[in-house]
Amino acid sequence: MTFTTSDLKQLEAHGISVEQAEAQLESFKKGFPALSIVAPAAKGKGILVPTKAEQEQYIRAWQEYLDEGHTILKFVPASGAASRMFKKLFEYLETGEESKAVTEFLAHKDYFAFGPQLQGKEGKEAVRYLLEDMQYGRLPKGLLLFHKYRDGARTPALEHLVEGAMYAASEGKVHLHFTVSHEHLPLFRQHIAEHLPEYEKKYGVTYDITFSEQLPSTDTLAGNPDGTPFRNADGSLLFRPGGHGALIANLNQQDADVIFIKNIDNVVPDKLKKDTVRYKQILAGVLVTEQKRVFEALRNPALSEEEREKLSRPIRVCGVVKNTGEPGGGPFLVREKDGSVSYQILESSQISDPSLMAQSTHFNPVDLVCATKDVNGERYDLPSFVDPNTGFISHKSKDGKDLLALELPGLWNGAMAKWNTIFVEVPVSTFNPVKEVNDLLREQHQ
Repeated sequence: MTFTTSDLKQLEAHGISVEQAEAQLESFKKGFPALSIVAPAAKGKGILVPTKAEQEQYIRAWQEYLDEGHTILKFVPASGAASRMFKKLFEYLETGEESKAVTEFLAHKDYFAFGPQLQGKEGKEAVRYLLEDMQYGRLPKGLLLFHKYRDGARTPALEHLVEGAMYAASEGKVHLHFTVSHEHLPLFRQHIAEHLPEYEKKYGVTYDITFSEQLPSTDTLAGNPDGTPFRNADGSLLFRPGGHGALIANLNQQDADVIFIKNIDNVVPDKLKKDTVRYKQILAGVLVTEQKRVFEALRNPALSEEEREKLSRPIRVCGVVKNTGEPGGGPFLVREKDGSVSYQILESSQISDPSLMAQSTHFNPVDLVCATKDVNGERYDLPSFVDPNTGFISHKSKDGKDLLALELPGLWNGAMAKWNTIFVEVPVSTFNPVKEVNDLLREQHQ
């Protein structure tokens, strides 16, 4: 592939080398190798289901770890736009046709946390006011009002501040990191700054809030169906965000002993936080217990080089939920090239045999607790534990033309493929995402 001078300038501006660009285009032609899947993980076969006594033991282990003064971080991917939440409402404004979802929204608009701002408005007027005047059609999901309280309504961003105080405070300090899009960064900063004094006083903690954006170097080239570069009308190359797998670069910049990872929209009101807090403590307790065991083993001089290599990796504990028909990937056992079996979270696009998905007993709610430092307290270089062969290609379009989009190995999929992984069953009550606006009418969000 020969790039023009203009192409090379574009690649340089994104921090992408010619070799990387050529490898991305080659992926469109060759695709990605199929994984050798042994079986879905299940209770007793890769998934830990702690007894009540074991749960209490793990909670104690976590509390003891916190008392030792370690640095804990809550890492929240929050760059997602809310526009997809309002797809049906946008269609209603465009066509005038009132679908079942729109009828439900209009009939229950007073039940939403943002409902008071729609009082006196009906039909299209209410929808247009929400999407355009209140800008809900353009805002990030993390800045929408989700839950009502007597002292006001809360956004998901604020709910994560509350969660952080409940299970991730060490020595009175809560560290939170939000990954946000460039255009929304000022809005997030302003929103958090407005409420920080109130929340610090209410929960008796101090917050250290940081933000990062997805790096341009993690963008990927779009391709034509024949694998050549897709070009815009002006002849320039088209770059697309590389998916949430790009966030491994953001995660790699964080300096903490334990890192919780949870999506921005998976939050509940205070009255339902008990399960969330309890199982976050259990997952963290499993993590620090396993890490202690690993570090003790690594200090044994008789350990073989192969054993040492396998133990000298980041550790993650993944909460998994019993399959209730929710979309998304799940926990699987995968055969590696050396014959060993690893625990992986796979997306449906990575599984060629539909019967394997049908056999899956659990799914992935994105509920992770991670340890990213080695036995000497030094941070691992996380990109070196990515499996580059676990990306995938999706079909999109732009300006009426079909294109191929390259997704990097997902953050909790291929980007963590070479981590040491433990699956732990958590209750479905800890998984309450909001994909469409009417999901906020569910009992869990009222």
